[in-house]
Amino acid sequence: MMSTLDQHHQHHHHDDDSMLETIIVPRTHDLGDGFEVRRALPHRDRRMVGPFVFLDQMGPHVFQPGRGIDVRPHPHIGLATVTYLLSGEISHRDSLGTVQDIKPGEVNWMTAGKGIVHSERTGAGQRAAGSTLSGLQCWVALPKAKEEIDPGFAHFGVDALPTVEGEGVHARIIAGEYFGKRAPVPVASPMFYVDLQLEAGARLTLPAEYPEQALYVVDGSLDLGRDGEFKAGQLVVLKPGARLTVGAAGGAGARVMLLGGEPMDGPRYLTWNFVSSSEDRIEQAKEDWRARRFADVPGETEFIPLPDLPGRPVRYP
Repeated sequence: MMSTLDQHHQHHHHDDDSMLETIIVPRTHDLGDGFEVRRALPHRDRRMVGPFVFLDQMGPHVFQPGRGIDVRPHPHIGLATVTYLLSGEISHRDSLGTVQDIKPGEVNWMTAGKGIVHSERTGAGQRAAGSTLSGLQCWVALPKAKEEIDPGFAHFGVDALPTVEGEGVHARIIAGEYFGKRAPVPVASPMFYVDLQLEAGARLTLPAEYPEQALYVVDGSLDLGRDGEFKAGQLVVLKPGARLTVGAAGGAGARVMLLGGEPMDGPRYLTWNFVSSSEDRIEQAKEDWRARRFADVPGETEFIPLPDLPGRPVRYP
């Protein structure tokens, strides 16, 4: 997905006894045809959680026959994108020549490094029939030593990702390491990203494995004990070291993404789809896109001009 400017969000701060640092309620944006996206990160109160600099929830949406998403070719530097679907299917193409359909529970992990271009579209078969789409897209900042590595793309099917099963609990490790299990995804810094499904009545204590941890509620409501209940579409950022017991609220199940990791090695700048520890590098990337110096995506003919951008990149944190 492509970034727009920082949005205004509601937020709350909790009292000293709370395990929670910040609660972010992202606004919903309609991208056309009623296809909605919620942007939980970045946020004016909280730019990053671990290496996560961007978190979008797309859908759920039903596309009529002949309709679909068309995210035209656009560039990235200095980050990895991770696409994870809950329903539907997207066709990814990039300037390395990759063509990869992603289905629910699979992981597309694209390392931009020194520069990559990709498009994301509804495939021809899905478009003809009509389809549903629901999922998440995140950007993960790369550490300084790896910001300028060669671009790469990795896809992992459901069977390649480790799971944790408990009483009424099903967790899939999407990237990084958590609950003592590590996904095969080529992460560049210590982090975790987990799809957690809780049946009604199930409870689970989350380990404080990383200094920065957050929960994004996708479906249902989450019961955080004395910290209260949180509905779908909320990002709950935990205090460092918080050991939190979570459950599904309201007699139904819940689905939550767990995410975070070690803090980044210094601030990051973000403009459009570019992330870097260097403002100058972002200016260079903008100029490279204007001058058509990025590689093309085979089979794609559309070009998105560089949008009108504010003078300075946004500095995180």
